[in-house]
Amino acid sequence: MATPSFLGNRYWVLRHGKSIPNERGLIVSSMENGKLEEYKLATEGVNQAELAGELFQKELMENSIPFEKVRICYSPFSRTSHTAKVVASVLNIPFEGPQCKVVEDLHERYFGPSFELMSHDKYAEIWALDEKDPFMQPEGGESVANVVARLTSALVTMESEYQGCAILVVSHGDPLQIFQTILNAAKENTVSSSNDLATRILSVKVPSVLSKHRKFALLTGELRAVA
Repeated sequence: MATPSFLGNRYWVLRHGKSIPNERGLIVSSMENGKLEEYKLATEGVNQAELAGELFQKELMENSIPFEKVRICYSPFSRTSHTAKVVASVLNIPFEGPQCKVVEDLHERYFGPSFELMSHDKYAEIWALDEKDPFMQPEGGESVANVVARLTSALVTMESEYQGCAILVVSHGDPLQIFQTILNAAKENTVSSSNDLATRILSVKVPSVLSKHRKFALLTGELRAVA
């Protein structure tokens, strides 16, 4: 997998392992709730994170990437930090060391107060809205375009801090779908010749691109190479 010219690192994404909210069928998307220990990984999720760590380790070895070049950037929510910690342990990387970093902008998409702690069956309502207008916010929550703005900031930060690294982005379903959507569109965009990352993403931040983010859906604990 060749790294696009506008990126200085290679990227993998990992959706957190099955969490206690997943088991309970609950939407937990606010920062306040998301950081609570009671919403970390379920036992099955820990197993998924271990398997993802082993798969990532295998891909690193197959690509001759030394482990000192690995960086794990993760959302501050308990289920993502728990996942990142398990993966770091599999790779024998100190979780408290410089190779692992919490990145606030990778947090879960906030779906708004009318969805918080409600049944995850309500996700369908959000995604129907996204398909119709990805710039429309659920009441009190984030639109797809809002998430793109902070993911762009996260990506620019990672690109400025690291060079020639293998970066594992540990986040959530919606942010990672959106992350893949903008990276894929930026790679395929032949109109913008700019190698400035923010400029390239801005050029593809359009409804026809953002409304299709569900096609990049990930299962819990699923690892995917993206760039």
